[in-house]
Amino acid sequence: MDFTFQVLHNTRQIFTKIIEANTLEDLNKISAGFNNNIIWNIGHIVVTEQLLAYKLSGLEPSISADLINKYRKDTKPEGDVSQAEVDEIKGLLSSTLKQTEQDYKNGAFSNYNAYTVSTTGNTLNNIDEALQFILTHEGIHYGYVLALLKVVKR
Repeated sequence: MDFTFQVLHNTRQIFTKIIEANTLEDLNKISAGFNNNIIWNIGHIVVTEQLLAYKLSGLEPSISADLINKYRKDTKPEGDVSQAEVDEIKGLLSSTLKQTEQDYKNGAFSNYNAYTVSTTGNTLNNIDEALQFILTHEGIHYGYVLALLKVVKR
């Protein structure tokens, strides 16, 4: 799993740079043809990693229930996100993944409740499979963010 975590850390650094390189207005903009925005996609990957790794292992996520409810699957932006919330999400990109990696190395994810993901139909049976899917999921949302960046910057 070292390689998986390495790629996840690199991907999260890319998301951090995207936050830093864009205005609050650009991060919040919902362009024609889209139902979400850049910051929603980034918040969503943080929340999804926590739910797939921790919640399905019977552990408490290290993020607030408010963030989970705002960025989980089947949600969309309900309004503009404040700079404070953007800063919180930016910090969570690194801190949550570092904690997940440490907990993984310490064997914290010994129990896992199987879950079938809606995007691919695959069933996640353990933390290793969950982490592999999390990597794919973050790649999907990186693609969405790239597409959003193109239309936001027009």
